[in-house]
Amino acid sequence: MLFMKKLGFGLMRLPQITVDGESVIDIETTKKMVDTFMEKGFTYFDTAACYHNGFSETAFKEAVSKRYPRSSYTITDKLSLFMINKAEDMQDFFNSELERLGVDYLDYYLIHALGADSYRKALDFKAFEFVKKLKEEGKVKHFGFSFHDSAEVLDKILTEQPEVEYVQLQLNYIDWDDESVQSRKCYDVAMKHGTTVIVMEPVKGGSLVNVPQKVIDLYKSIHPELSVASWAVRFAASHNNIMMVLSGMSNEEQLNDNVSYMDNFKPLDDEENKAIKQAVTIIKESITVACTGCRYCVEGCPKNIAIPDYFTVYNKVERINGLNEEKGVEEYNEIAKTNGKASDCISCGKCENICPQHLKIRDYLKDAANKFES
Repeated sequence: MLFMKKLGFGLMRLPQITVDGESVIDIETTKKMVDTFMEKGFTYFDTAACYHNGFSETAFKEAVSKRYPRSSYTITDKLSLFMINKAEDMQDFFNSELERLGVDYLDYYLIHALGADSYRKALDFKAFEFVKKLKEEGKVKHFGFSFHDSAEVLDKILTEQPEVEYVQLQLNYIDWDDESVQSRKCYDVAMKHGTTVIVMEPVKGGSLVNVPQKVIDLYKSIHPELSVASWAVRFAASHNNIMMVLSGMSNEEQLNDNVSYMDNFKPLDDEENKAIKQAVTIIKESITVACTGCRYCVEGCPKNIAIPDYFTVYNKVERINGLNEEKGVEEYNEIAKTNGKASDCISCGKCENICPQHLKIRDYLKDAANKFES
C-alpha cells in the first residue's frame, strides 16, 4: 500500500467554467491541481457517481488515470444505492464506475451515505456481501461505508458488520458536539469498534471558511500565516485513528493552501484547541442555515428547486452579511430563471430524508421565499 499523507482530494467540488451557457468541470485547471497534489506526495482521491452530475469520475480519468501510473495513486468510489433500483444492478453499476474512472480495480469502495433507512436497503440488496465478493476477486482492495445518521445507528451497523474496515464520517469542529450530526459520538463509536475513520466535510462545505471576523482575528492572533480553513482541516486530522481528511478543492489557491500545512502535518496544541472552542461559540451565534452544498437534496426534488443555491444567498444576506437584501433578491431571481422557486415546494420531504445535515429544509425554503419573493 502507498504511504499516504493525511490530505485527500475530494472530487465533489471541482473547478468550473461556463461552456455554451452551462457550468462544466474545468479539466485543464483540474489537471494542474492534480499535478501539484501529486508532486507534493499526496495520493488519495475520492469520488462518487453522483458528483458533478456524473462527470466527477470522468474528470478523474482525464486528470489522473490517463496521466499517471496506477501504482502512484489511490482512488475511492462509492456504491450509491440511492441510484440503484434492484440488487442485480449493483454489478453493472460498479463496472460502469471502473469504466468512467479508467481503472480495473478500486483501492477503497464505500457503501454510500448509510443511515437507518439506507442500511435496510443495503441489507435487502445484500450490499455488504456484494462488496466483500469484489474484495475477494481483487476488484476492491478495502471496503467500508460513508455514514450520515446517529451514533446509535452507527453502533448497530458496525456491530452487525464486523468485517468493515473503514467508516467515512462528517467530522468538524462546529459539528463535534452537535446533537443532530453527532460528530463526536459517531467518532467515539468508531473508536469503540476499532474502525479506521476517513473524514468528510472538515470545513462543512466552506462554512468554516466564511466565518465571522471575530474568529478570523482570533486565529490570526495565534498564527498570522495560516488560513482559516487550515484550522478546520487540522482539527479533523488531529484525532486518533484518522486515516484521511478529504477536502473538496475548487481552485488552485485552495489546493496550494491545503498542501502547504498538510505536507508536514502537526496536530493542534492546547492553545489551538482552546481557540477552536472559542470559535465554535462565536460561529454558532451567527449560523442561519447550516447547508454544506452537497446537493443530495436536488436530485430527487420534483419541483427542481435549487435548494443549496437559495440557502447560499439566504446565508449571505442573513449570516455572512456579504449582500444587502436588494442584491440578494437579484441573485435569487437569477437562480429562479432556470429552477423552481422556494415557494414551489410541495413539502414532500424527499430532501429532508436524504440531507446529511438533518436540516428542516421545508421550513428554511419558506423563510427564503418570504425573504426574496415577497
